[in-house]
Amino acid sequence: MGDRRRRMVVGAAVVGLLAPAAVVAGGGSAAAASCTTQTGPNQKQVERFLGRPVDGRQSAADCKATKAFQTKHGISPNIGYAGPVTWKVMDLMNRQKAVGNKPNRSGRCPTNKGRIACVDLTLQISWIQDGATLKYGPVPVRTGRNGYETRTGAKKVYWRHKNHVSSIYHVSMPYSQFFDGGQAFHSVGVSVWSQPGSHGCVNMRTADAKAYWDRLKNGDDVFVYGRKSGT
Repeated sequence: MGDRRRRMVVGAAVVGLLAPAAVVAGGGSAAAASCTTQTGPNQKQVERFLGRPVDGRQSAADCKATKAFQTKHGISPNIGYAGPVTWKVMDLMNRQKAVGNKPNRSGRCPTNKGRIACVDLTLQISWIQDGATLKYGPVPVRTGRNGYETRTGAKKVYWRHKNHVSSIYHVSMPYSQFFDGGQAFHSVGVSVWSQPGSHGCVNMRTADAKAYWDRLKNGDDVFVYGRKSGT
């Protein structure tokens, strides 16, 4: 067999080996392999959340919008499938938004402490209040995953370190304000809706962590209550 013919045969064999990995449901090329054509069980809810036409049928545009949301918030696999994992994040966002400017409607965070940072693990939100007056928030947070739960109860800020680096996980923890052992408020470089959660700290968006840094000081009260889903 000549060299040219041998190269053609080998090349065809390689393409044949790769082809199955490049094909998606309904056909397509490698460029399209990352976006599913399947309609998910939560298709209508996801379409409604994303402002897409609500017809309950997956489209290329639906997939693109869903995939972008999944990528932004660390949802895996990020293939645009409107399944329960994606909808769970969206539903939490809806419930957080519904709180409005009354995060302590239940009265579970003490109002007799003066300035206090409250953390609702169930809704994954936090805020600062002074008595019954809301001073900042509520803002979304990411608390401890299963096995590393953020501990509940009354606590106090006892140490602040603006440019802290974890000695355990060797990651940056900007605007750290520790309130219970190694658990602290601090900013994080991923989405606060990214699962499964932190190693016990209350992760925040950078702007919110900075606002907490500017508003809290050593000795201020912190109160954590509720239970995060999945813990």
